[in-house]
Amino acid sequence: MKKLILLAAAVLFQTAVFAQTTWKVDKAHARLQFTITHMAVSDVDGNFKDFDVTITTTKPDFSDAKFDLTASVASVNTGNDMRDGDLKSDHFFNVAVNPTLTFTSTRIVKTTVNHYKLSGNLTMHGITKLVTLDLWYRGTIVNPMSKANDAGFQLTGTISRAAFNIGGMYPNAILSDDVAIKADGEFAVAK
Repeated sequence: MKKLILLAAAVLFQTAVFAQTTWKVDKAHARLQFTITHMAVSDVDGNFKDFDVTITTTKPDFSDAKFDLTASVASVNTGNDMRDGDLKSDHFFNVAVNPTLTFTSTRIVKTTVNHYKLSGNLTMHGITKLVTLDLWYRGTIVNPMSKANDAGFQLTGTISRAAFNIGGMYPNAILSDDVAIKADGEFAVAK
């Protein structure tokens, strides 16, 4: 009987530990970037320097994870001040009216070991669309510096700029409609 009580207590403790865990992005080890093709002959890369991501999950393999991202559009950076100013203008993101972009996941589906399809609502330029991206859970390790668990993820996929009415005055021959998204990040349990 005593062993049964101890076993039940262990199961309850493990369930409580994984009841819901919140993970916050380590901004020093994260990047939110995009690539668009210019004039059909070259790629231009950019990123958002100011963003925050939170993951909530009850499972250690993150198979029920919910992702919430917010980025400051004014932090867009392509390495060219004139282009960045244009991206912030009403020709593209219109930062004065739409200062943030957000992504809130609505569904996660495991495709293979540590690989998922992550669907959610992406809001940019005042428009919200359901998008599905590829998520790779790269694993969880014990950080040798903090001695805490760190989890790593990579998110990739393609979105349509036309779907969000971004840069509508530029035809596909000048700027591709497809915009490649790549986000990498390390996450630690929120304190």
